[in-house]
Amino acid sequence: MRILLVGAGGVGEAIAKIAARRSFFELIVITDFDIARAESAVGWIARKHGHEVSSRFVADFIDASDAASVEEVARRHGATHVMNAVEPKFVPSIFAGARAAGANYLDMAMSLSEPHPTAPHTLTGVKLGHGQFEEADEWRAAGLLAVVGIGVEPGLSDVFARYASDHLFSEIDELGVRDGANLVVTDATGHEIFAPSFSIWTTIEECLNPPVIYERGRGWFTTEPFSEPEIFDFPEGIGPVECVNVEHEEVLLMPRWIDARRVTFKYGLGDEFIGILKTLHQLGLDSTTPLKVRSANGPVEVAPRDIVAAGLPDPATIGPRMTGKTCAGVWVTGLGKDGAPREVYLYHVSDNEWTMAEYESQCVVWQTALNPVIALELLASGAWTGTGVLGPEAFDAKVYLDLMATSEALGGYGQPWGLEER
Repeated sequence: MRILLVGAGGVGEAIAKIAARRSFFELIVITDFDIARAESAVGWIARKHGHEVSSRFVADFIDASDAASVEEVARRHGATHVMNAVEPKFVPSIFAGARAAGANYLDMAMSLSEPHPTAPHTLTGVKLGHGQFEEADEWRAAGLLAVVGIGVEPGLSDVFARYASDHLFSEIDELGVRDGANLVVTDATGHEIFAPSFSIWTTIEECLNPPVIYERGRGWFTTEPFSEPEIFDFPEGIGPVECVNVEHEEVLLMPRWIDARRVTFKYGLGDEFIGILKTLHQLGLDSTTPLKVRSANGPVEVAPRDIVAAGLPDPATIGPRMTGKTCAGVWVTGLGKDGAPREVYLYHVSDNEWTMAEYESQCVVWQTALNPVIALELLASGAWTGTGVLGPEAFDAKVYLDLMATSEALGGYGQPWGLEER
């Protein structure tokens, strides 16, 4: 397996760091528009693991916005798999470039949605991943596989849902993805600051778009952003967190392969975060449409959302100033295999103190990065196979969770997952 890793930001770098401990691949080409970031990731691996390991990594330049650039870099390095680790606005170009190069493809966030033009808080418009699923026949005809949404959410949560369907439930009432944390970021003086732990560009897209809900018999529909607040009690000391509806890929993925009466995604954002997002929207600072701005060198065009992202700390750099844990999982209700009512929460917790000590990566990006590496290893071994455009639910969940939980000494990833009866 020869992997072209597109993006050397927080998640991309963490993917490389996690993969450095594994032996299933021949080569990983770490690429970025800023080649210095890719070179830095290779340098970290060399310092941590030595030349024998780092020799399986090389750095290169790529323009993720240009399908031709993706194709050229993939062909030049003989890539068998293209791993997309950049913002979802680049999905169409990377997706096209991978197929043109005859390479398989993985991403952690699908092609972007477009709200319904007249009823955005009732009806869906262009759904997340629609552009990718429309090309499923072409990928299948080419004998290629695109695994979409294989981060943590979407990704691990979808694997949990498939596991629950196959092994825990005879009938599912609701698949409710619930994400919460008790993370705190401080400045140099120790005061808590606003510093999102993931790309603010992606966070704005998710949180301000109309959330999608799925119900059997009704299909997909939308609601108001931040609707249906509920208090969800997260495990391992995180505790109760208010969660609200947010647009997310799981709701678009799970019903394609799993029979459930209802599918939802709720995110623990907090009042401050929600207030900031609403203010950005009111001021038009969430827009991706470039505006003409005066500068010392004359007028330039820049998207307001890119200005917001540039003004906030890089999520890849805040790990040393972050404390706490983040939890991703799926709450499942319905009838167990014995026909009796059952309610469980399947989850994985990532502790920032541990991820920083082991990988020098903050816990949110590390937890996201873990899952595509596991998926790539399963593809390399043949435990996961397929063609076309498939979500994580289309594959065997048990083999994934077993590899994830098995200790590193025994060939796994040493990341146990939890199952709480509720």
